[in-house]
Amino acid sequence: MGSIAIGVDVGGSHVSCAACNILEKRYLPETFSERDLDNQSDADVIIGIWSATIQSTIDKVGLENVSGIGFAMPGPFDYANGIAKFQGNNKKYENIYGLNVPEALRKKMNLPDNFPIRFINDATAFAIGEDWIGKASGSKRSMAITLGTGFGSAFLCDRLPVVIGDEVPDMGCVWYLPFKDGNADDFFSTRGFLNRYSEKTGNHLKGVKEIAKLAETDPIAKSLFEDFGDQLGLFLEPYMTRFGVEVLVIGGNISYAFPLFGKNLNDCLKSKGSNIRVEVSELKETASMIGSSVLVDEAYFEKVRLLLPQMS
Repeated sequence: MGSIAIGVDVGGSHVSCAACNILEKRYLPETFSERDLDNQSDADVIIGIWSATIQSTIDKVGLENVSGIGFAMPGPFDYANGIAKFQGNNKKYENIYGLNVPEALRKKMNLPDNFPIRFINDATAFAIGEDWIGKASGSKRSMAITLGTGFGSAFLCDRLPVVIGDEVPDMGCVWYLPFKDGNADDFFSTRGFLNRYSEKTGNHLKGVKEIAKLAETDPIAKSLFEDFGDQLGLFLEPYMTRFGVEVLVIGGNISYAFPLFGKNLNDCLKSKGSNIRVEVSELKETASMIGSSVLVDEAYFEKVRLLLPQMS
């Protein structure tokens, strides 16, 4: 086994992966592979596309140099055992419900029964990647959030996710916490953004990117982003303060619109007496691949393994 680990990022409409040298803390961009997929496909089709994508990356580095595979996987998922828990209400990957993913992949790819294939929540993988070689590098306590289809989040202390204890909400994430008329995910996701724009204008747009384009000339769009920054600051500040966050790293598709809401977010935090540094991820989804590849490091995984049952 070598020093190379494969990190896989599973999205709703695609899967991407790349290799990292975990001894040298180095991402290897030339090994990147990606394929589109329909998450409503049969289990055989999904496993086939995942394995073909991974194989494409392995072929670039040689299997003899690869010490394992790590997955950044959305929930609900049994991260400790590699069992998919997606059901009808998730509207994604329902056809792999109950599947033992590592077994299925090893069989499809002709890998040894003991070949390490490990899993962690995708937002947590993003946070680990940012801590490893991204914007949170060098900090002791950080928070990372992903703003997109869903509202992902993770707290890290000394490189490790914090998922239990008095300093963080249950499971170490904030998406399910009450906010406004629903929960935080309802408000800070793409869905929430589009709903608010539709309520104010009667127009139904496809994504936040379209609203961002309008913000230069449309005062309603501009005000929605400013309010988004205000509300994000108001919501996050108590949890970040309690945890002692030094740096907040923002990723996900909505992070591309940071120039439209960042000032409001920073001003809100300052008004609360907070000096938390706010950074926008440069790694983007690459951070999730990097973070999941770190699971292959045996010493690190022995610590993370104990935390996986608390993640959903």
